[in-house]
Amino acid sequence: MTEAGRSAPGRGRRRWPLRRRLVAVVLVLLAAVAAAMGVVSTLALRSTLIGQIDQRLTAASQRAERAPERFADGEPDGDATPTAPPGTDVPPALVMPGQDVGTVNVYRMDGLTLSGYLDDDGVSQELTDDQLDALLGLTPDGTTATVALPGLGDYRAVSTTGDRGDLSITALPLADVTATVDTFLVVELAVVVVALGVGAWLATVLVRRELRPLDRVAATATRVAQIPLSRGEVELAERVPAQDTDPGTEVGQVGAALNQLLGHVESALTARHASETQVRSFVADASHELRTPLASIRGYAELVQRLPDDLPEDALRAMGRVESEARRMTALVEDMLLLARLDAGRDLDLTEVDLAGLAVDAVADAHVAGPDHVWTLDLGTEGAEPPAPVLGDEHRLRQVLLNLLSNARVHTPPGTEVVVSVRDEGDQVVLRVRDDGPGIPEPLLSRLFLRFARGDASRNRAAGSTGLGLAIVHAVVTAHGGTIEADGTPGATTFTVHLPHA
Repeated sequence: MTEAGRSAPGRGRRRWPLRRRLVAVVLVLLAAVAAAMGVVSTLALRSTLIGQIDQRLTAASQRAERAPERFADGEPDGDATPTAPPGTDVPPALVMPGQDVGTVNVYRMDGLTLSGYLDDDGVSQELTDDQLDALLGLTPDGTTATVALPGLGDYRAVSTTGDRGDLSITALPLADVTATVDTFLVVELAVVVVALGVGAWLATVLVRRELRPLDRVAATATRVAQIPLSRGEVELAERVPAQDTDPGTEVGQVGAALNQLLGHVESALTARHASETQVRSFVADASHELRTPLASIRGYAELVQRLPDDLPEDALRAMGRVESEARRMTALVEDMLLLARLDAGRDLDLTEVDLAGLAVDAVADAHVAGPDHVWTLDLGTEGAEPPAPVLGDEHRLRQVLLNLLSNARVHTPPGTEVVVSVRDEGDQVVLRVRDDGPGIPEPLLSRLFLRFARGDASRNRAAGSTGLGLAIVHAVVTAHGGTIEADGTPGATTFTVHLPHA
């Protein structure tokens, strides 16, 4: 993977929304607190239970130390009787009253070792060699320690020596402690799971309620984003509700900032519209006023050329040049006046227009104007239904066709084939003008429909182009509710116009 691929934000991974992240943070905090409390409480419980075991172990060890003395003269005091099976050597402590089930005792003196433990029925059982070795490995200093006895489990044990040098080891099982701790952990885990479930539900409800103002702010921004702001008079009536502009909250600060931004944008758009209106009015007025003097100039130029007296060759050439430039300026003024009217939103003379019929006339005119090009009209297969009519201004739509065909004729070399096709596609009529000329360079393609956009300025000037032809096409198509696209692939250029059915 490239460095750019690794560093691209959001690629291959989708971030959680804020609600989910807040709920996740709350749950993580709850889980962390519950885990800490569970560990502390479990350790405290285990410590308490082991402390109780150690107290019982100390008492049992003391009884085991006194047991040999009580058996020195025979049977022990009281009603206690040995419980070991016949023929088994039992440590004296295991036949003393008060010993718990599971108690382990080892007694060693003068090379004699007695060991055993009380099973669940209170019967003394002998220890195995491995179990005995584990107990004899304890240090006889009177301190308690945990020792694992093979086959019996974990025990708390204490090893002591008497005044006569005898060794006494007593041990109590930790099985009850382990079972209690395990049960506590299961209960605690169940409580934590339930608490996290309830916490997740409560957190979702509370976070959703607290973020509702942010939803309203986002909805306001979305509605504003759907308003067309590119042209015309724009009124931004949308504002964040006053209840969501409290500066004491973060969401309120965002709402207040958005309202302030919308106010600034509305002021800027109002100023822009006023400026554009003035410019359009000036262009329209200037274009209208220029039509009369230009017509006069052309008329006088023609008049001079028709005078009966012979004029010098230079004078005739100059008058011809004046007339040519006057015609060019008249075309420019007419184009500017048309764009100003379209910008002002002048109503079109809407009727049902047969776009295929306009294409037939336009191609016929193009044959006459550009005989050095190959002109082809494609209206579909023979016998097919003609394209449906469109609702539009026939004069303006005719101008669209003429401008597109003129553009193809002027900017392609002789011998270029130009194909004009009209088709029904869904609920639209699609007009395509395609030529196999040199194509449109990329820098020009991005600004092709802008006013006064030119590729080769010198060529355009020689050809009499004003740089407004495609801008007029775009404005007329847009005024009819349609769209126009250009594909300038090298070796072919295609203009595609979509217009809705009548």
